[in-house]
Amino acid sequence: MSKALTKTDYNFPGQKSVYHGKVRDVYNINDEKLVMVATDRISAFDVVLPEGIPFKGQMLNQIAAKFLDATTDICPNWKLATPDPMVTVGVMCEGFPVEMIVRGYLCGSAWRAYKSGVREICGVRLPEGMRENEKFPQPIITPTTKAEMGMHDEDISKEEILAKGLATPEEYAVLEKYTLALFERGTQMAAERGLILVDTKYEFGKHNGEIYLMDEIHTPDSSRYFYSEGYQDRFEKGEAQKQLSKEFVREWLMANGFQGKEGQTVPEMTPEIVSSISERYIELFEHITGESFVKADTEALTERIDKNVTEYLTK
Repeated sequence: MSKALTKTDYNFPGQKSVYHGKVRDVYNINDEKLVMVATDRISAFDVVLPEGIPFKGQMLNQIAAKFLDATTDICPNWKLATPDPMVTVGVMCEGFPVEMIVRGYLCGSAWRAYKSGVREICGVRLPEGMRENEKFPQPIITPTTKAEMGMHDEDISKEEILAKGLATPEEYAVLEKYTLALFERGTQMAAERGLILVDTKYEFGKHNGEIYLMDEIHTPDSSRYFYSEGYQDRFEKGEAQKQLSKEFVREWLMANGFQGKEGQTVPEMTPEIVSSISERYIELFEHITGESFVKADTEALTERIDKNVTEYLTK
């Protein structure tokens, strides 16, 4: 069984601090650069599951790097280099405390709200008579606050963002413009792969007074994809869409009585379950990128990352 990286504790040259997120560990280098290690931890329902998924971090890091490189003509982004298959090094940005969620189709939490009678999400009016997985007339932006660890992100409207001073009107206009342009590019790239980019999220920050795209983009952890083939037929019949996202992990958890609620316990993650999740992620990687996934050597995983990052930072 390949090794999974679930915990990091590095001391890189110039390191000032480290932030351990749900799935990524971010090291601050001299308040100038960030070393983001995509671990193999996996979260669902805001809970980090007890077992790591081999190669998950490598896959997400490489997908994000590909899309960051493919969108530099739209907006600047934080990426400087990927010195290791599981690591991106980038410029340090002061992040906006909101996530820009953009939806092209009515599904997920938006559909659940709509089905219960809600017709306005984050200040955006939704048309009457829509059905699950139906395409919106044009993509909508439904931002959320960026929650602290263990807290849930909360929906927020553009008006509330401006009223709370989380962004100026000028900044928000840029965030909105970049969000829609990135989603359009992601949609085009997905279509070339026989996929539909359903919804996704972007995070932005400021570097030297300029707005930069940060974090990962268009990965199956931050996005939902449908297969184009059969979409219309399934939609017309009211059938579930064939998805390309980590939704299958949530479905497995729900089928085993876990939705992150108090008193619930995560079902046992057997080696077979872990292996099947890893294989599904490889399938996601290959569909989204159109490239074969090449497994990095995991024999001395921690040491490999330490060596590669240290060499990059000291060169």
